[in-house]
Amino acid sequence: MTKPRVLISDKMDPNAAAIFRERGCEVDEITGETPEQLIARIGDYDGLAIRSSTKVTPAVLAAAKKLKVIGRAGIGVDNVDIPAASAQGVVVMNTPFGNSITTAEHAIALMFALARQIPAANAQTQAGKWPKNDFMGVELTAKTLGLIGAGNIGSIVASRALGLRMKVVAFDPFLSPERAVELGIEKVELDELLARADFITLHTPLTDQTRDILSAENLAKTKKGVRIINCARGGLIDEAALKAALDSGHVAGAALDVFQTEPAKDSPLFGTPNFICTPHLGASTNEAQVNVALQVAEQMADFLVSGGVTNALNMPSLSAEEAPKLKPYMVLAEHLGSLVGQLTTGAIPRISIHVEGAAAELNIKPIVAAVLAGFLRVQSATVNMVNAPFLAKERGIEVREIRSEKEGDYHTLVRVSVKTDAGERSVAGTLFSNREPRLVELFGIKVEAELEGHMMYIVNEDAPGFIGRIGTLLGESGINIGTFNLGRREAGGEAVLLLSIDSKVSPELLDAARKLPGVKRAMALAF
Repeated sequence: MTKPRVLISDKMDPNAAAIFRERGCEVDEITGETPEQLIARIGDYDGLAIRSSTKVTPAVLAAAKKLKVIGRAGIGVDNVDIPAASAQGVVVMNTPFGNSITTAEHAIALMFALARQIPAANAQTQAGKWPKNDFMGVELTAKTLGLIGAGNIGSIVASRALGLRMKVVAFDPFLSPERAVELGIEKVELDELLARADFITLHTPLTDQTRDILSAENLAKTKKGVRIINCARGGLIDEAALKAALDSGHVAGAALDVFQTEPAKDSPLFGTPNFICTPHLGASTNEAQVNVALQVAEQMADFLVSGGVTNALNMPSLSAEEAPKLKPYMVLAEHLGSLVGQLTTGAIPRISIHVEGAAAELNIKPIVAAVLAGFLRVQSATVNMVNAPFLAKERGIEVREIRSEKEGDYHTLVRVSVKTDAGERSVAGTLFSNREPRLVELFGIKVEAELEGHMMYIVNEDAPGFIGRIGTLLGESGINIGTFNLGRREAGGEAVLLLSIDSKVSPELLDAARKLPGVKRAMALAF
């Protein structure tokens, strides 16, 4: 059996390469290459381990014909085109916990530095001055800290701030009320945080929703004299607006470890009084760099050797033991979700995923995520198994998970139901031989079919001659039929036809099919 090959393209702790080799991978450490050199080389590798220097662009991914996994030693993946990787079937992992404490501590250090103006006081003292009366600081005790983002790093900052006897409020759409109570913080909306906070620190990814979250408009909503710290991502703050707020005195101080453009060789903020900065040092401790290197090597090797998925950004995590069993279910679930998504129109307030028999004994989260990804991908090509649950929540879709360990007509079954204006509609599928996904029910009609490639879905009156008419139409159109699957509610009633063809279904073919006698509905499907 050929060993998986891994390329480490950025400098990281040498123990990472040792872990890859111990786990059964071949590894090359080749750092500092140009994008052109990486493109020329990457086609030979199954895995790519990076830090922040390597840029994984669509061009790199297009050349990476064998690539299965990208591992980022660190949290941020701004340097990886995740939609392009997902489209190519490449798993993207990060190590969100390896440098969490380090980054949180850096945010606290910057908060202290702002509160007591330490950098400026140090510079003047070392210049031979004794500016004792020029620097009047503020205490942190009893002040309100506003967290924008209360995830892994934000929650650590909260615990440290509470230890300093600060009051902590947090804006985070994904923070549950129960988790807020557990952390000892108060969950608030963004406008309330801006109005109340004496210090604001950001700990959120850079997304379309969070870009410029501290815009000129939002900075104007802050309490006069607020101090702002950012150790997350540069694009979260409008730097020109922050400069104006510092100059006007509305913002008393700001400390940035990250910038909109890095390396930040120039910035409107440089030289501004009460502004301090560091060169993206949030994760720069010996402990953090060793931790993330070891973690990314362990995660990638586990995936390449045994199929385990940990800290993936574009699919749910799976243990090495779960992966072989769940993979065919995830294919089935995604196809069922895609099918119901393509066949339903209008707002969908609820989607239910019901697993029966053997499927009920498995980890249902990846199955649910796969259904949602298939369902929502009909509307957006960038949906993946990680962001699909959040997108469903944003769109107001209630997601129900139902388990029934008792077997029905099949040893194992996955059923996807959606609530529509016309009532509940559902599709169901099973695995043949525990590995071959197969549709077995479509909107209450028993029909067995493989869901793959280009397909036509036709609802028609069950009457003699229809099969001949549709076959003749396809033959005269030069269309080759792959599979032909029929089902009906009752003799002479409504029937459905699912057939796969070797080419994309054209609008002209659909129009011709709709004009055939007895046809009620004809649609193109793609899987």
